[in-house]
Order: sequence, then C-alpha cells, then structure tokens
Amino acid sequence: MNLPTPAIVAERGVERLPRLALLLLCAAYVLPGLFGRDPWRNADLSSFGFMASIAQGHAPWWQPAIAGIPAEGGPLPYWLGALAIKALPFLDAPVAARLPYAFVLVGVLVAVWYTCFHLARTEAAQPVAFAFGGEAQAVDYARALADGALLALMASLGLLQLGHETTPELMQLLAVSVYLYGLAAAPFKRGRARVAILLALPVLAASGAPAVACALGLLGLLLNHRSSHDEAKAQRVWLLASLTLAVLAAWVFNGWAWRVLPGIQFASLLSLLAWFCWPSGPLALWTLWRWRRHGLRRHITVPAIALLVPLITCILMDASERALLLALPSLAILAAFALPTLRRSVSAAVDWFCVFIFSAVALFGWLYYVSMHTGWPARPMANLRRLAEGFEPHFSPLALLFAIAATLSWLALVRWRTARHRHALWKSLALPAGGVALGWLLVMSLLLPPLDYARSLAPLVARLKTRMPADANCLAATGQNLATLAALEWHGGWQVKGRGPLNASGCSHAVISAGQPTPKGWQVVAQVKRPTDRSGSAGLVLLKRQ
Repeated sequence: MNLPTPAIVAERGVERLPRLALLLLCAAYVLPGLFGRDPWRNADLSSFGFMASIAQGHAPWWQPAIAGIPAEGGPLPYWLGALAIKALPFLDAPVAARLPYAFVLVGVLVAVWYTCFHLARTEAAQPVAFAFGGEAQAVDYARALADGALLALMASLGLLQLGHETTPELMQLLAVSVYLYGLAAAPFKRGRARVAILLALPVLAASGAPAVACALGLLGLLLNHRSSHDEAKAQRVWLLASLTLAVLAAWVFNGWAWRVLPGIQFASLLSLLAWFCWPSGPLALWTLWRWRRHGLRRHITVPAIALLVPLITCILMDASERALLLALPSLAILAAFALPTLRRSVSAAVDWFCVFIFSAVALFGWLYYVSMHTGWPARPMANLRRLAEGFEPHFSPLALLFAIAATLSWLALVRWRTARHRHALWKSLALPAGGVALGWLLVMSLLLPPLDYARSLAPLVARLKTRMPADANCLAATGQNLATLAALEWHGGWQVKGRGPLNASGCSHAVISAGQPTPKGWQVVAQVKRPTDRSGSAGLVLLKRQ
C-alpha cells in the first residue's frame, strides 16, 4: 500500500547549494588544525606514537607498539599514518601522519552525500506530487537533501574534534560511511555498491571494531533479504563475502580482545547524546516521527541500522563518545529527511540560536586574540598566563588573514540566511554548519598557540629534558599511559621501557607518577608537571638509580 509521504516540496525548494560555496565550507572545516600543532593527548598522541614507532623502525609493521606495549585492535589505521611519514620525509612527522586522515575525513563527507542522494531518489522518499505540477523533480530533490545531510554532518559537534584526529575511530567512521553508501546505492550503482560493501566491513574490523562490523553485516543481510529491489537482494552474496573477510581480519589481527565494561551511567549517556549529536539528533528524531508510517522503507531503514549498532555499543561501553562517533553519518542522513517537514518557526528558532551562539564564540575568540597581542583587555591574557604557565604568544599574519576571512564569511552567511526570499531545503542547516566551521577555524588560527601549549605534552617533556643528562638515552616509565610514553619517545628521543619492573629495565633514569612511593634503589631527582597542571600531585617524578 502506497502511503502519501509527509514531504511537500515545490520546485523552488530544491535550489542547489552553490558548489564553490560548499567546497569552501568543506575546506574551512577539514583543513584547520592540519598544520602548526603537536599531536594532542590522549588518543591523538598515542595513535601517532604507534605510527611513529613503525616509521622509525622501533616496532614491526605487524605489531605496532609504544615502549614495548602493543596496540589493541587492528593495525590498519597505524599503517596509514606510518606510510605517510615514510613517503613524506620532508614534512614534520605529525603533519605527514595527519594528511591521509584529512582525506579520510573528506571521504566520510563524500560518502554521506552520495548515500543520502541515492536514498532520496527511491520512490518511497519522493515528495507529494501536486495536482497541477510544480513539485520538485526527483534528482533535484535528492541533491538538495544530500546537501542538507552534508551540512548536518559538519554541524555535528561530536565530529568536530574527533574528526580531526589521527585515530582508528576515524577510519572506522569512513568504513561505516562507505558501508551505508554500498547499501543505499545498490538499486542505482550496482558495481560501485558491491565494491563498497566488499571493502567496508573488513576495513572496519581491521580498524578495531570487528563486533560492529559483524552486527552491521548481519543487519544488512536482513535488510536486503526483505528488500523489494532485485539489485539489493543480489547484494547478499557480496555481504556474506564481506562479513567473512571481516571475521578473518579480526582473527588475524587479534581484534576480538574483550574488555570488562563498567556499569552504565545513564546521566552521562544522556548528557553525551544531548551535545554530541546536536543538531542532527533532534532532527533525526523528528524524521522518525514524521516518517513513522514509512519506517520499513530503505531511506529510513538503511541509516537506522547503522544508527542502532553504534548506539548500543556506546551504551555498553559506558557512554563512550568514540563509539557514538560511528552513529553520526546515519544521524545526518536521517536529519536531512526532516528538512521537508520542518515548520518555518522551528527553522527560524534554529537560525537565531546559531546566530547568537556562534557570534558569541567569534567575539570571545577575537577578544582573547586581541588581549594576547595588545594586552588590552588585560583579564583574558592574565587568565591564559594563570592557566598555562610559561606561555608566550607569537604573531602569525597568515592565521590572522584566515580568521578575518572566516569572520567576514560568517557575517555574509548571516545576512544571506536572514533574507526572507530563501526557500532551499538545506537553508535550516546552513547557519549551524557555517557556525561550527567558523568556530573551528577561529580556534585553529587565533587561539591555536595557547591551545596547543595546553593540549600538547611537549612542554612537559621539555621540562624533563632539562633535568636529564645529555648523554642519557634510556628511560624506564612503567605504569605510564600510552600518551605519556609516546611523548617521551617522540619529544624526548629516549628509548623508553614501558613494561616490567624498574630495576630490571637496565636504565639509569626512570619516571613515576607524582604521589607514588619512591622505589627501593632509586633517588628522586626532580618533579616536573605540565604547565597547565594546577594540582601539586600531578606530573612526573624523575628518578635516578642509586
């Protein structure tokens, strides 16, 4: 039985988002943070440590390790960064490792756009046909919704930091996005869809998420088995092959290591869902309600299965934001299907909220920047010096130029959006996406020096170096986390022993966490801490063998 869809869209509502503006917006989202900073603690730094250890020959390719501690999950994400470091020796290793991950993020954006485009082309997703014509055409309608899905993904707060790290979760996000594309494109692009399906699940398993890969594969099989499209039914063989390869990849890379999970904290989960999924989350819920009579149609079921698995994983992992990251492509696609059904008052409320919040963020960033370089007003710079002891600002004309361009672009976007003659479906997500891109670009240009100083472990290692003998090349650091071990190896240049008793390490110097008792046979040389640590019990204690 064909039910009327809740989407009522006229031809003027599928106005195309100018491609140059879209490309500039994507560039403003992807490129900031790529250059001019160290790897940040914790996951970003530890992942880079595994990549650098392979590239420098300190660990085998098959078993990446930091200070003798092997990586959990598959090595594929670390291979990507290590290959870039080896292939681009003229670049700083952190920059070289980030470059392929910038392309990974671009791949996620592209896959989400095409996934929504193909889902919106299905018959069940089409808007209501008008009695005398004038309704939106199928391809134009699909393109407008795909633009909306892309804007919704870039507006998602959860993707902002995690999407710009060099971590396995970003490779997992790409694999999930490609898997969604494979399911969505099956009725239209049979060959490409099969290749996408065949690659996505093994990559997901080899990147440390084999359980998610298996769950998505099984749900995909069920979905295609119930599909009315012959092309989707024929895809089941390729799904089985992909699922088999995923299981083999997890077995080869020992990706089935299970961990004891803590108890579920529902307050933390609700708090995470509230900010991490904004604004796609509320819009996705509205889609599920307005399209509830079409719940078994592909444009709803395909993103729904890729939303359900990460959400359950997030709950089982005690509200893990890195597990929830994999739900963002599905949320963005579902959010796009809310756009044809939104009331004008809701759209206006979102617009004014974004204008207020992101304009305040821009004003805050410029205020701190002016204070850093002129001393007026005095309080922002005083706060920075108090929170980041030893920080000294430095001026970058290029950063200032980008920040000015971003601010002027934001003002132009606000003026465009508040014009009453705009009818495009994606208009409600233009300000959220533009505001997030503006905030990220300003932080990565105006405020990058103090932020990098606070988030990097380089200042801690620099303080430790002043206390270490110049000829010391070995350091025992048993009990330290992976990020600290990676910083000691990379920034310090020492051979770090992260396993076994201190006395059996063979090193003349060692570090322990502040507050721990001094081991027998060692004497305290100094205590060092990060410039941003305010607690007297924080930092590292440098020991010397007696």
